[in-house]
Amino acid sequence: MNTQETLVQLKTLRLSGMSQSYQAILQPPVHQQPEAHDLIAQPVDAENLHRTNKRTQLYLKNSKLRYTAMIEQLAFSDQRQLTKNQILQLADCTFIKKAENILISGATGAGKSFLACAIGHQACLMGFKTRYLNFNRFIETILQTKLDGTYAKLLNQLEKTQLLIFDDFGLCPIDNQTRLALLQILEDRYAKYPTIIAAQLPIAKWYEIIGEPTIADAVLDRLLAHAHRFELKGHSLRHPTIQPK
Repeated sequence: MNTQETLVQLKTLRLSGMSQSYQAILQPPVHQQPEAHDLIAQPVDAENLHRTNKRTQLYLKNSKLRYTAMIEQLAFSDQRQLTKNQILQLADCTFIKKAENILISGATGAGKSFLACAIGHQACLMGFKTRYLNFNRFIETILQTKLDGTYAKLLNQLEKTQLLIFDDFGLCPIDNQTRLALLQILEDRYAKYPTIIAAQLPIAKWYEIIGEPTIADAVLDRLLAHAHRFELKGHSLRHPTIQPK
């Protein structure tokens, strides 16, 4: 088999990274080409990198993150009650493997959604399936899936999502149907996968947001058991005189 046939075979097998690397290796004169071991190792490494990048792009697309945010862009300060050390503890995403939730609160413009999306972006880079949901839209989704018979399918999808993000939690009243759905989702995910929740009201007020005491107790018990808390302070990052990082 000659080199051209090998390239055709690699493309047929959809080994795009390996094919591109093999083509690059063949460009120099024969005496400058790598030895047999490197001739195999380089295309394999290239294929692995290609697949990793492709998977990351797919995870980022499917996550539907509100912002294209990265942890390197976060604005750290003691005044905001957000430190680099806090984020570094989360950057390797071991919190996902440990099923440790992240609870974020703060006034409008404090950077809650940006922080949640930055952590979600990092999770995608580290190979974890992530999904972002605006809580108001989630309420609508619950209603729609109840009507069209896909509610159980939705619950199964959310149960298997390695990092689930609920943003703008509690902006609208939570009805009993949504309370029960939230409890079911958190129960399914408990001790398996973490959930990020971002809300304007302080975490101490979430009991009131949820409403029904019995369900509120059960929801908060599952959220608070193993959780990192961020209560962001300071001026709005949307203010025209402040340039968010």
